[in-house]
Amino acid sequence: MFEKLKDYFDLHLQPDAQGKDIFFFALNVLIPALMGLHLLVNPLPLNSVNEVCYYLSCAALITLLLFKKTHFTLRTPLTIGFSLFFVWAVLGLFTTLDFSNTLHDLRGYLLEYLVIFYLLVNFYNSRNRLEFLSVIVIASAVIFSIGGLILFYCVEGNPLNARFGESSFHFQEMYTGFMCFTTIFAGTLSLRSVYRPGPVLHQAVYFFCFLVLTTVTMLNKSRGATISLCVALLIMCLHRKRNIILIAVAGIMVLLTPGFTDRISTMGFTQDIRSKVFRLASEVIKDYPVFGIGYGGEIYRNINLVNLEKYNERLPEKYQQKNGIVKSTHNMFLDVTIRTGLVGLGFFLLIFVTAVWMLWDIFQRRKEDFFRSWSICLFACLSSFAILALFGDALYGVQGTVLYVNLAMIGILWNLSRENKKPFMPV
Repeated sequence: MFEKLKDYFDLHLQPDAQGKDIFFFALNVLIPALMGLHLLVNPLPLNSVNEVCYYLSCAALITLLLFKKTHFTLRTPLTIGFSLFFVWAVLGLFTTLDFSNTLHDLRGYLLEYLVIFYLLVNFYNSRNRLEFLSVIVIASAVIFSIGGLILFYCVEGNPLNARFGESSFHFQEMYTGFMCFTTIFAGTLSLRSVYRPGPVLHQAVYFFCFLVLTTVTMLNKSRGATISLCVALLIMCLHRKRNIILIAVAGIMVLLTPGFTDRISTMGFTQDIRSKVFRLASEVIKDYPVFGIGYGGEIYRNINLVNLEKYNERLPEKYQQKNGIVKSTHNMFLDVTIRTGLVGLGFFLLIFVTAVWMLWDIFQRRKEDFFRSWSICLFACLSSFAILALFGDALYGVQGTVLYVNLAMIGILWNLSRENKKPFMPV
């Protein structure tokens, strides 16, 4: 069993290895293990475990780099977009309205996510490890979903027509809306795994995961999440036309979800406070079109720095927020524009365009089912994320990690597509 695991993860130590060699070999094994644990607890209320895994991984990487005991590279087409966006955001330190908050978010969110991206690309750099990374993401989301359902509906005693996670003390970071970034991403990955070659039991487990994650998404009753999920399923039909059946299943689940149809009939898909929120954000962008207000996430809601009341008064009366101003953009792309200006938005969009081009190139060049299925699946994940990000903040927290894990999987697949064919060991 141990030998099979070593072959699966491509872990091989020379028979004549000495003490130092064993130590560096252990560090090379430790990094993917720690990053796997980091992603496993990502949606769970275990921030201390999350941070320990991240910083230990960084310490192990620095040690390996100092002694030149690992092959670590920044070479990927996404590096251009990352570099331009990061440098522009750093230059914003000279024009930001709040230096300390901008510096904090540059380190705590943007730089940290980039480190996670490159750690995953370099240490999950095989077909088997990519598949295992998918398993970690799915398992993480399912653990959160099942535990959350039990806590919210059974322990707290909320009725089934209540929006999952809403107004609950236990869902402060994964509250309604944000959790859908995780459930849709993992649900799409599990749908791909349903059709992987292997025992029927494995396929049944992945299908169960898909149903659990879809159920949680529907219980969230988010209109943006519903659109995002449907788009992901439609794209997945490009790989397996049988997925159209699952779209019908998802549609039935929408109709059967307590309170969902009432919410749609009452609010529709266009009647929403977000239309006023978006217009308010556009007024701020007009005053800071090039450099933005700074990358700090707290700047926009700080009345001493950005007087949203004043900007609200600029709007025509029908677009003004009368019952209290919403102090967030509820749109990732507007958020990027406010923080880094139109130039920063251009660099940020370059990351998405590059990722789509990479997937298209892989799909065109490599005809094997492994590459075809993964390119379609990751395109579905990225598309659903972008749609969901139109309705929510996604530059930080669990949802920020989801974006960079998605991009990392695209980077891994790209590197694998440039290599010669290697033996693949399905789970």
